[in-house]
Amino acid sequence: VINRAHHAEIGGARPGSMPPDASRLVEEGVVIEPTFLFRRGIAQWDQVRQLLTQGAFPTRALEENLADLNAALASLRAGSEKLRRLTRQQGLARVHHFMQRLQETTAEALEAGLLPYEGRTFEAVERLDDGHRLCVRLAVGPEAIDVDFSGTSGVHPGNLNANLSIVHSALIYVLRLLCPKELPLNEGLMQKVSIRLPQNCLLHPDFSGSPETCPAVVGGNTEVSQRLVDTFLKALKLAACSQGTMNNLLFGNDRFGYYETIGGGAGAGDGFHGRSGVHQHMTNTRITDPETLELRYPVRLRAFALRRGSGGAGKWRGGDGIVRELEFLAPVELTLLSQHRKEVPYGMAGGLP
Repeated sequence: VINRAHHAEIGGARPGSMPPDASRLVEEGVVIEPTFLFRRGIAQWDQVRQLLTQGAFPTRALEENLADLNAALASLRAGSEKLRRLTRQQGLARVHHFMQRLQETTAEALEAGLLPYEGRTFEAVERLDDGHRLCVRLAVGPEAIDVDFSGTSGVHPGNLNANLSIVHSALIYVLRLLCPKELPLNEGLMQKVSIRLPQNCLLHPDFSGSPETCPAVVGGNTEVSQRLVDTFLKALKLAACSQGTMNNLLFGNDRFGYYETIGGGAGAGDGFHGRSGVHQHMTNTRITDPETLELRYPVRLRAFALRRGSGGAGKWRGGDGIVRELEFLAPVELTLLSQHRKEVPYGMAGGLP
């Protein structure tokens, strides 16, 4: 049983732990190597507190971090109990059988979805706003899918560096789109996939050093993951480009940090218009309710509406973006980590960007 979640504030050079000008991992907050929260049933909260409050850029929201960890712990306990109950009811061998069968069924569904693509090669190149390239080549054979990222730019000097897990997440998402029936995401989608990823490109930097020397990564998780999905969709001609960003907005001061992501327009495809004012692809987070936002933070929400007519025109229109206006009632430091401010989201089949 695994819990994977984000902390809105974990230290770093700026409130919200996502400094857009970071060039080293240490600037993005506390770096915690695999650590036991419990040892022999005894909680290690003092050690966790020490980890979160030491280093060059400690957390600004220790109690919030601890509360989030407690929530994660509760979810793990609930999940573990449900899994134990399932194995007691069905038997461990039967549970293992259906886990394996789920992956096999998913692999079979993907194989059926790939039949129209078999024997063909698909390529695309997309650029980040600063010109760094994402290159993808997919060769679909009867026995394997070869995915080659050769030509992708080298390690990014800023924070737009990803890793193999992010590459897998983007690829498994796109492969799921090719399946002709509803199935949960699982490793069955990757059974026949071979990945060629150049060493020391922005998708595969060297993280063997200390946080003071390792490249920064937060934009790789939020922004490069989105742009990588766009590149896959462009190669396969599945859909026009969506907003291609998570629009990470952060503000705070020495007492608090706040983080939200703002939706936008989804790309259209053959037979459907793009949705307006939604998150796409690699994110699906809810935005904070206006009442909660204004109650907890020194901010007033002046406007939150669709930007009418901003989606790409065509037979099938792209979705419209969002206008969000904030008035701050106290001094704060504000950060926006985003993409597609220079590079225009692509249209498809003659549709406009």
